[in-house]
Amino acid sequence: MTQSLENADLDFEPLGRTGIHTSELQFGTWRFGRTTEAGNLEITEERAHELLDAYADAGGRYIDTADVYGGGDSERWIGDWLDERERERYTIASKIYWRIRDGDPNSVGTNRKNLRHRLEALLERLDTDYVDVLYIHRWDDETPTRELLKTLNGFVESGMVHYLGASTMRPNAWKVAEANAIAEANGWEPFTVLQPRYNLVDREIEGDYLEFARERGLAICPWSPLGQGFLTGKYSREADLPTDSRVAESSRFRESYLTEENFDVHDELDAVAAEVDASPAQVALAWLLHRDGVSAPIIGARTVEQLEENLAAASIELSAEQVERLTAAKAGPYQGL
Repeated sequence: MTQSLENADLDFEPLGRTGIHTSELQFGTWRFGRTTEAGNLEITEERAHELLDAYADAGGRYIDTADVYGGGDSERWIGDWLDERERERYTIASKIYWRIRDGDPNSVGTNRKNLRHRLEALLERLDTDYVDVLYIHRWDDETPTRELLKTLNGFVESGMVHYLGASTMRPNAWKVAEANAIAEANGWEPFTVLQPRYNLVDREIEGDYLEFARERGLAICPWSPLGQGFLTGKYSREADLPTDSRVAESSRFRESYLTEENFDVHDELDAVAAEVDASPAQVALAWLLHRDGVSAPIIGARTVEQLEENLAAASIELSAEQVERLTAAKAGPYQGL
């Protein structure tokens, strides 16, 4: 069973201590313009706009992208879509890090030259004067932290960026803490939004990372909330792996997700899903929404139907006992956080 999206508009929630409020679930657009290994376009511009329409119609206002998604097409398509809407009503986040030009060592990382060029280019693609959250997509050990923070602070002071974020970074809370200490000492803008992987079976941030974020009021916006599809019920102990699944063909996916421990977690997930008359995916998302400190998990979808199923998770109420059972099904570094 799945919960219906009917009468389940998304609520607005605080984005950490930024002071702004935005949707409790955000829409991730990494599939926009992506070419599969078979050479097919995973999501076309027409489908992308249909998905954005469905998200907005459900009350969604938080859209996540990156300048490398679809070779820039993700941002272009979002920008075209925003042209017909009121920009101020939406929280737009993008990310910078990965190499964009072969043979150019300055087109990767967070050096000042790369950041400045990339920010200008992504704003042009999005057809907007600013992004609400600018993430560094990965940490760059070759760029001094002070240089990074000074450059990012300049973006905020110029009005091109409202808030700063750090994506992935697991489980290196100390790097964010060090960066924010440098920012505070110099009167610069700190990182206020974090984007780690976090779900029922990927629990590595539980411990110093999650505790640090909670204590400092930093927003945690998890990516991969469904464990690359594992938590949707798509896989089972007995069944053969789908031959058309990219992740199913990956030995890393099999070793990371298709384990007896994770299937035990899924058993508990299935049990709670049956109790609340919802799908496993919806309950996995609802568990994240019940976690203290978590803001706006990033959901994705290939079809409007998938998106609507995921969005309906916001209407699911889990009891404290159900949340505890799901939490206890697999221990993180510190159980009970």
